[in-house]
Amino acid sequence: MRLAKYNAKNHPLFNCGNINCPICAKAYSQIRIKKQIIKENFSTESVSPFVGRYGYPTINIGILAPPEEDKEAWMYDAPQYWASQNFGIRKIVDFRSSLINSRNKINIRKRNKFLELNQEVSLASKPVDTDINLKNKPKFRMNYDNFMAPTGPYGELKKAKLTENAKIHTKVQKVHYDNDLKANEALIYLYENKFDENFLSRILSVGTLGLGKNRKLVPTRWSITATDDTLGKHLINEVKKYNPINYSAFFGNYLGNYYLILCFPEVWSYELFETTIANPQHYMTDYEPYEGRKYYANETAGGFYSVRLAVLEKFNEMRRQGSCLALRFVTGDYTLPLGVWITREAARNAMKSKSIEFSSKELMLEYAKKLVKKKFNCNVDVYLKKSNILRNIKTQSKLVQYL
Repeated sequence: MRLAKYNAKNHPLFNCGNINCPICAKAYSQIRIKKQIIKENFSTESVSPFVGRYGYPTINIGILAPPEEDKEAWMYDAPQYWASQNFGIRKIVDFRSSLINSRNKINIRKRNKFLELNQEVSLASKPVDTDINLKNKPKFRMNYDNFMAPTGPYGELKKAKLTENAKIHTKVQKVHYDNDLKANEALIYLYENKFDENFLSRILSVGTLGLGKNRKLVPTRWSITATDDTLGKHLINEVKKYNPINYSAFFGNYLGNYYLILCFPEVWSYELFETTIANPQHYMTDYEPYEGRKYYANETAGGFYSVRLAVLEKFNEMRRQGSCLALRFVTGDYTLPLGVWITREAARNAMKSKSIEFSSKELMLEYAKKLVKKKFNCNVDVYLKKSNILRNIKTQSKLVQYL
């Protein structure tokens, strides 16, 4: 029998006992959303853009919107809010499965009316009332990705029209209409004016920032990492001006993603190890020295830049710099990949926790060994022995001597 014939609340599939069960999350979303997807034409509130990458440079660009008007539509694309409210996996999948991707294809440098409409939606401070006409009924599908938040049903766009004027903040208008302002400068300006990285990555993706002649569409998964990297490099320049931090350890988590972040009183450098509790002998790692990286962090990918941003935000708040060794442990509670925002928010939770200070490196490393063994039954020496930061502390003359 088809799942759609069952009542979601009473179906035995939803009584497995695991609140983060991926089968339950996907099945419940499918049942619920299929009841709403009944027509090709609907009035809704456009929440955010989606820019694909397949077929580059001719790619899909779409508007993510629920199939009907919802006063709380803004929550469907609000990672910082999800984390602040400690929303679970099922709740987040529920939000994302409610968004229909109304899309069509366009070259990254071309312009058309739908792109202009999409840019207005992206620049707006809140969801915009929109009439959407699709060629066919949307098809239900849930896509999960290590970079982006999940995406749900999709349909080929026939026509779209805004039914209200998009409300765009004056500071956003300023950078959008300035064709002589570089994209990285625009991102930094808005970030310093309290616009979060989710908003910044979406307006970057639809080609609203940068020198006029260089503006183009950027696939969503690329724009997320580009934003984290740009903001991180900006903060690094600030952090390098500060005095070294004390030996400090931070620990925190979100949705089964745990971070133990060890900070050493050295000049800035950063290293990330990632592993799963199911197979702790297998890990991925990337490293950044004081001078910075020349190449993309291929092993830890977008998580490298998102966690770095979380660490740098705290360093900048404390007006301190240091060498940072970040250890990520992924437990069985993280049952579905929800996007790189998870790593950013989990690392932020860690950096917001009350730090533990130590009088020596040895005491901090001993604490790390005992914590990881007790919490995850893992031997942290596997990672410490491979750490570039620890090796450099032990063998190299300290740059701080010359600053």
